[in-house]
Amino acid sequence: MKLFTRVLRNSAAAVLLLLPLFAMAAPVVVLNIQGPITPASADFIERGLQHAAAEGALLVILQLDTPGGLDTSMRQIVRDIVASPVPVAGFVAPGGARAASAGTYILYATHIAAMAPGTNLGAATPVQIGGLPDSEPEPKTKPRPPPGSPEPKPDEGRDQNVAKDDNMSTKNAMSRKAIHDAAAYIRGLAQMRGRNAEWAERAVREAVSLSASEALNLKVIDYVATDVPDLLEQVNGRRMTILGQNLTLDTGSATLEIVEPDWRTRALAVITNPSVAYVLMLIGIYGLFFEFSNPGFVLPGVAGAICLLLAMYAFQLLPVSYAGLALILLGMAFMVAEAFLPSFGALGIGGIIAFIAGSVMLIDIDMPGYGIPWPMIAATSLASASFLVFVIGMALKSRRAPIVSGREELFGAVGEVLEDTPGEGMARIRGELWSVRCTQPLVRGQKVRVTGIDGLVLQVDPVEK
Repeated sequence: MKLFTRVLRNSAAAVLLLLPLFAMAAPVVVLNIQGPITPASADFIERGLQHAAAEGALLVILQLDTPGGLDTSMRQIVRDIVASPVPVAGFVAPGGARAASAGTYILYATHIAAMAPGTNLGAATPVQIGGLPDSEPEPKTKPRPPPGSPEPKPDEGRDQNVAKDDNMSTKNAMSRKAIHDAAAYIRGLAQMRGRNAEWAERAVREAVSLSASEALNLKVIDYVATDVPDLLEQVNGRRMTILGQNLTLDTGSATLEIVEPDWRTRALAVITNPSVAYVLMLIGIYGLFFEFSNPGFVLPGVAGAICLLLAMYAFQLLPVSYAGLALILLGMAFMVAEAFLPSFGALGIGGIIAFIAGSVMLIDIDMPGYGIPWPMIAATSLASASFLVFVIGMALKSRRAPIVSGREELFGAVGEVLEDTPGEGMARIRGELWSVRCTQPLVRGQKVRVTGIDGLVLQVDPVEK
């Protein structure tokens, strides 16, 4: 009995000693975000936050280095951060990185904001869309008249400038609405996280930027850290409220779990590239056109359908101008119609013009990296124009070529009579046997020329020697 008690006591002691090993600190998940904020970035962060919540992570660190990106993707990321049950730290790193434009909004949305030395953030003015002006022009002041001259009438000179001023005001109205909306959005994020809301508005309205040390002094960020371990050391013991629950970060013994983009994120990043989506659409349309023109090949139709569906999925995520997309489809329809209904280039030239205009208008945003490159537009337009020239050339060539088949080909053909006949008999013409009729008797071996066709009987005349 004493032996059993001793073994039980020793076992309990061993369990107590091993318990800290099983009660390991929750991991810290690191998501590395580099490059523009795209639908692929939003999908990667969304799934990364879900993974962190499922793993019971202590903290998620978004390591940012971005020049900005799409407004829709940025807002999706912000919504995911705000709704996350796991605290999220935004960390602009390594040195030389930046969180410009959309990156500034994301950093303001995070529960903890930090930057590495040598980094910057800001320039959060919305990128102009659809050709809107970047800012409102300064109002022009009228020069005062020289002393002694009569005062101008209140409305003098207004009629000639009123239309110009009204047009400028209409254009600026859309720009002002976008800036006011963005300013209110980032101000709300700043107030929610207790950060500098005044500077946040300046980043939107005046496109100002800050270095890491300046951002810390102005309370735009919470920490300046050299790397992730340094950041974890500084936030250790920090208290915060997440979705109404109070918690204290214990990052002293936390383990790092770095989540890399998987195949889905990389594939989504490729197909949502505007140039790739543009090429997929063209391959899809031409593949289906070839399949419908030559039923039974199967491969062009299958490949075309897959490419077209991928392109439509990408366009659903991108800021696409549907007017530009319609012009591209109309242009391709005109070029295809030229192949079947030769109009001596009218349909084809119109199709090329519509195709180029639609390609330029396709992506409805003026952000660098999101338009269709001019060399690609020129290359695809040149390829389509070459195809059109080839089709028109073949059509004109076929019109000039002599007829080599059909009933019309028999007119003027010379043959040989096979038997003596008073007016109707058999003759060999173009290697075929035909019934022939003539107004005068024919003898075997005599040469005759076809002058008409009556059903299956050829009208012939003797060939003069």
